[in-house]
Amino acid sequence: MITQPIFNRDNYDNWVDALRMTLYSKDKLAFLDGTIKEPKQGKKSEESMEHIVWRQCNAMGKAWLRNLIDPKLYVNIAFSESVVQIWEELKERYATGNSPRVHQLKSELNELKQDRLTIVEYIPN
Repeated sequence: MITQPIFNRDNYDNWVDALRMTLYSKDKLAFLDGTIKEPKQGKKSEESMEHIVWRQCNAMGKAWLRNLIDPKLYVNIAFSESVVQIWEELKERYATGNSPRVHQLKSELNELKQDRLTIVEYIPN
């Protein structure tokens, strides 16, 4: 296992942060986010060394993800071809934006005051 915690649907944000840090430290984050794309290959009988290495890294990434995702959830993505596909499916399914909270915080920032003065009035030029 490369990191904790195991992804269980309720901990997506924490799990993503932990996984990104771990993969960055192992110089494998580029496989996860799709920066390193699958190399073009020629004839099947003449697979390039570059493509072989990419396939090995992709397989390793899929194995890591398999071990870091609750087995009940992994069933939904088990047949994905690449680490990037798995990553994108998980993001689409479990990442949630919190637009109402962002709006609330921006509104509060706009209304900040000191002793009945706005911030612009409070801070000297």
